[in-house]
Amino acid sequence: MSLASVFNIAGTGMSAQTTRLNTTASNIANAETVSSSVDQTYRARHPVFATMLQQAQGGQGSLFADGDESGNGVQVLGVIEDQSPLVPRYEPNHPAANADGYVFYPNVNVVEEMANMISASRSFQTNAEMMNTAKQMMQKVLTLGQ
Repeated sequence: MSLASVFNIAGTGMSAQTTRLNTTASNIANAETVSSSVDQTYRARHPVFATMLQQAQGGQGSLFADGDESGNGVQVLGVIEDQSPLVPRYEPNHPAANADGYVFYPNVNVVEEMANMISASRSFQTNAEMMNTAKQMMQKVLTLGQ
């Protein structure tokens, strides 16, 4: 793995964490939206990540035990809806109540979403610092011959 590939790996990590931050913000924004039916109620969304692998080229050694594949970053496979049950509340005076007097709230746990937001923000920051460190290392290499 070359030092230049660090920028690609960190860039994919930053992109993935941006997707995670956006879905978390959407979940928090819709945490108190209501509906009169289960089908129309907002469901929490979560991104699905996967490691991108690259075949080691030219017989070069790998840092991994099997030596066949090396990491090449992370990709977002998609965003899925959480299938956990919605929260029905009996509020017969609510304008969105159904015939039985129930209003359905999303399956969003705001505390959990805030923890996800902090985690995604710190992961993004770590990737940015990794890029900065790699840049500084490359600059130091350029000054070795002086």
